[in-house]
Amino acid sequence: MAATQSAGTRTAGAARPQTPLTEDGRTRGAGRFGGLSPHAVGMAALLLTVAVWAAFALSARALSSSTLLPADAALLRFGVPLVVLAPALWRRRHRLAAVRFGPAAKIVCGAGVPFFLAAMYGGSLTSAAFVGAIVPGMVPLFVSALMVAGGKSAPRGTQAAGLALIVGGVVALVWRYTAALDADVLLGTGTLLVASGLWALYTVGLREVDLDPAGSIGLLCLPSFTVIALLALTGVLPTGLADAEGADIALFLVVQGLGVGLCAGLLYAFAIRRLGPERSSVVGSLSPVAVVLLAMPLLDESPTLPVVVGVPLITLGVALANRRRSSRTEVSADA
Repeated sequence: MAATQSAGTRTAGAARPQTPLTEDGRTRGAGRFGGLSPHAVGMAALLLTVAVWAAFALSARALSSSTLLPADAALLRFGVPLVVLAPALWRRRHRLAAVRFGPAAKIVCGAGVPFFLAAMYGGSLTSAAFVGAIVPGMVPLFVSALMVAGGKSAPRGTQAAGLALIVGGVVALVWRYTAALDADVLLGTGTLLVASGLWALYTVGLREVDLDPAGSIGLLCLPSFTVIALLALTGVLPTGLADAEGADIALFLVVQGLGVGLCAGLLYAFAIRRLGPERSSVVGSLSPVAVVLLAMPLLDESPTLPVVVGVPLITLGVALANRRRSSRTEVSADA
């Protein structure tokens, strides 16, 4: 989720206040948890976020072998945050109702039902490594394309090099399957690229709304849950939630509902405030690597040569593409 606010008109030589303040007006030293520094707490929150992102990629692959159907996983993904955040969302109802249709549509389409189904279907045809690398990895490229289409300047220097590495990494991932004409993997890769493009649309939409993380989660989950529930009730999307195994329901409830749906957005916003956007984006780029490492013991996936080559290229590309110029006068917070 992204919120952007002006940092004012600071000069390079301006003196700093003796007691620096956070964005909410509190002193930086007042945010300690159990004796830990704000930096340590922020890093812990960011590492937990990376673990949740990796779990999403793993669950996208694991869904095909579980007793749950895509509609069942979607109901858990969007329904659990609504239940947990119900009191907070009620207090924000007026701000949610005031969001313009355009940004709201970007958010709901970009990270709602279309994104979720595309990611789950693409994962069922490929591997966890593909989901973990392509979906988050291609987002900077798609966001840059949307920014250029909206009249912004094209990326240059380090950021342009990062985008080129991302493209090279994706090509390395799929080259062997293109040569062998593996239709399933190619279809899955194309679907994951669609999911990544949708997530980029979601990212742009978040920059256009004035909502905190809880409000952004509500804006996404309420219409998404309504749509998926209607599709399930009318039989458009089959559901087998009543007959699913309890272990599968518990797994997806924790990973998708509590983890991806609730914790990832809140934790990442918290990490951004403690560490800043540049450091957070660099550490967050480790998500594809975490997916590959976790997929080996959990899903019995062995990394192939394309994965060994492509994932590091995408990881390095994401880190470079997310670098911020120190001279910018805006502070971005992505969640």
